[in-house]
Amino acid sequence: MSPGSPIILPRAILFDMDGTLTQPLLDFPRIKAEMGIGNRPILEALAELDEPARFEAQAVLQRHEVHAAAHSTLNAGCRDLLDHLAAMGILAALITRNSLGSVRTVLDRHGLKLEVLVTRDDAPPKPSPLPLHLACRRLEIAPADAWMVGDGQYDIEAGVAAGIKTVWLSHGRQRAFPATPWRIVRDLPELAEVIKQCVSS
Repeated sequence: MSPGSPIILPRAILFDMDGTLTQPLLDFPRIKAEMGIGNRPILEALAELDEPARFEAQAVLQRHEVHAAAHSTLNAGCRDLLDHLAAMGILAALITRNSLGSVRTVLDRHGLKLEVLVTRDDAPPKPSPLPLHLACRRLEIAPADAWMVGDGQYDIEAGVAAGIKTVWLSHGRQRAFPATPWRIVRDLPELAEVIKQCVSS
């Protein structure tokens, strides 16, 4: 984080799940191969399949998601960060391309509570801005008062399209997509430090 003008605390933070709050377990190349969709994005490819093929492909995706959720591990600093946000009165939401069932499994497994959950069952998936706007409506805040935090390209693209400040968790990687995040942090502990240095509006 480069020095500059003070950063204003958000009223809410919208989090991605896989790779952001939890360690990534989904093997996307394997899932795509089993679904027979080539290298296309999974949910977008599903929408283009005819009904019998979609049914079979969804079963593959669900099997992988159920396994990943049941064996999920939190990223370092996740619980401390969420506890800190709650203590500060900053709302937290989860925005994911996963199913609601897999999200509930992860939250129950780790005893996590977030004010709002938005999954692919609720709105068109990221990189669409619609799930982010839905989360803001449910939180009763303006997009300008939120941050979108995620480790993936779609998280940043969705945040930019939604008019929401984006924070990219790099995990030490070089950014390989054109969308430009508002801020970059290496991991959740670094994000927690950034929040601690923010000022109230």
